[in-house]
Order: sequence, then C-alpha cells, then structure tokens
Amino acid sequence: MAFISKKVQSLPPYLFSDFQRKKLELQAKGVDVIDLGIGAPDLPTPAFIIDRLVEESQKAANHRYSSYAGSVEFREAVAQFYLKRYGVQLDPEEEVLALIGTKEGIANLVQAVINPGEAVFVPNPGYPVYRSAVHLAGGRTIDLPLNHAQGYEPQFNKLSKEEKAAAKLMFLNYPSNPTAATVSIQTFLEAVTFSVENNLILANDMAYDLITFDSYKSPSVMQVPNAKECAVEFGSLSKSFNMTGWRIGYVVGNKTVIKALSTLKSNIDTSQFLPIQKAAARALKSDLSAATLHSSIFKERMEKMHQALEKSAIIAEKPRGTIFLWAKVPDGFSSQSFANQVLEEAAIIVTPGTAFGHLGEGYVRIALTVPVERLEEAGKRLQRMPF
Repeated sequence: MAFISKKVQSLPPYLFSDFQRKKLELQAKGVDVIDLGIGAPDLPTPAFIIDRLVEESQKAANHRYSSYAGSVEFREAVAQFYLKRYGVQLDPEEEVLALIGTKEGIANLVQAVINPGEAVFVPNPGYPVYRSAVHLAGGRTIDLPLNHAQGYEPQFNKLSKEEKAAAKLMFLNYPSNPTAATVSIQTFLEAVTFSVENNLILANDMAYDLITFDSYKSPSVMQVPNAKECAVEFGSLSKSFNMTGWRIGYVVGNKTVIKALSTLKSNIDTSQFLPIQKAAARALKSDLSAATLHSSIFKERMEKMHQALEKSAIIAEKPRGTIFLWAKVPDGFSSQSFANQVLEEAAIIVTPGTAFGHLGEGYVRIALTVPVERLEEAGKRLQRMPF
C-alpha cells in the first residue's frame, strides 16, 4: 500500500469489474450467464467505417502522431454533424476537440477546470465516472438529485444558496445513463440560465444522442442561445455506431474550457490514432442511416424486454432512447439483493441502481445489449422466479 496514492486507495471498486468476475466464475462452472449489466453494444461496427479504417491504415503518414487537438478532418466532421443535425455553428479550430473516448474526456475535464476543494454538481443517480473524476481531481461532489416523480430532470430550485455558491461545474446526461430519461430543449434552456446566473460550467454528456425511438429526437444543449458562454457537450461514436473499443469521441462548446482541456491533454496524450479519427469522420458525415438502424434494433429489444418484465410484475417505463431499461425492484428487495438473487438463481446480470448513487436505490439498470433471443430467455428465467 505504501506505493499507492491515497486517492487511488480511496476509490470505490468499479462495480462492473466485480460483476464480470462473478460472471467468469459462473461460466467456469458451466452456467449459461446472460449479461445485461455493462452497456456495451453487441452489434457490429458498420462496414463502411471499417473500410475507411483499413484504407487509412495503409497510408504511412497516418502512423505518425496526430495533432493534439485531433485531426482537422475529424474536427470539421464534428462541426458539420452539429450544423446538419442541430443547426449549430461550431468553429472546428477552437470549439471542437477530439477525445480518446468521452470517459477520458470527462475525467480530464474535471482536472482541467476545478481546483482541489472546489465542488461539482453530479447527477444522482448518474454515470459513476463523474463522481470518481471529481474525487481524483481533489474536488467534492454535490448531489443533483433526480427522481422518478420529476421524470429524472434536474430540480434547480431545490439546490441551496450555499450549494450554488460552492459549485464550479455541473454535469448533465441526457439521454440518461442509467435512467434512460430524455428531455426537451426547455430543460437545457433552464440549465444554461441556471449556469450563467451561478457562474457555472455546464457539461452535458450526450453519449446516446442518436439512439432514440419513434419520433423523439434528442436536443443538444448547444441549441440554446448563448449556450457557448458556459457550456460544453460531450459526444461519442461508441453507442451510435457500435465503436466502443475504438475509443473516439469529442467535446464541443465554450472555447475557454476546451482550450483548458486541450492544454491538459497535450501533457498527457497525443490524441487518437489517425485512421480511427478519419473513420469516425466518415461515420459523422454519413446519412446516419446506420445509427437509425441500430436504434430500431434497440427499440425492438426494449419492447421485448419490457413485455418480459411486465409478465414478471417488474415495473419499468418505456424509454424514448438509450440502450437501457430502468426497472423498479419488487417489494422486499433492495437494488443489491435483487441483483444478487437474479444472478444466483437465474444467471442474469443486471446492475443495481445504487451503483449510480444512493438515489438509485430501489431500481436496477438492464442493458439491451444481447440479441432478442437472449432477452426472451432472460424473460423466461425471470418469470420462473418467486417475486
């Protein structure tokens, strides 16, 4: 332990790693485990993206370092995507930065903008990386409480005067992981107004922006007038184009914040492999039909799993997007005890809501990342359990 920093020693174990350990133990015993825990799409990366990767990998010049901010082609593709999708103008030079996946970018953003002891508003329940990033930066978190009654939208009027004065940064995440909540542009308008009034940096994590169902289209915080005064927004190709392992994302918005993040990153990394950036640019400049197809597949899975939950008397609302269902655990269970029992008796991995903050108690997150046939099998197993 003498060789390990106190920051790392005090980090909670990454819960998903623990479930993967249990999964391997069960599989070693011959148990057929259905993993609905980690939100990693199982669908293949579209062929046209892979083709561009292969093509660019053959060019010797692409095996050199990328520029720190990311290739011009990729940053211009992000700007074109925002103009076409959201009607938002971005300067590729100062308002777009390439990331080695948004998880990296989020963690480094906190380091880039807060000082030790400063506070950050973190959604609860919310993506665990927000909280751990603040911890590693020596900051402190203030919960931004989210609950079912308010549709998991932030209730800014519930925050105290002292909390508003203490915070420097606020994370939002819509479409949401883990709750699958979605919002209208009005929510972002309120968030930008709140952030300007309280001198906050607003960071919206939009990793699931293109995974939406039916007529719902996820808005961008950048569509709010003057959002660039205070806001940045993270985007990822991981979910929309099934490129999780490629580790490619971006952040857009306030040029001062992006400059700070770029400066930090230039001392840590040298951006992503150029062929990956160029393949990602091809994806963003496409007609997005691949993302539309993926959304239709996830919608079919959502409907199938929702039906199975209903038959098991497990309550979950149908979401308008993401790759998750947020399900209420049956009476008599905590989130953890339900997840444990489902794993032990049905060999199904779901994630307890408390992995995303204490306000996730009473719920589990179900990832729709296996084929329909496996979801049907999971449904049959759940129906056999004595809830």
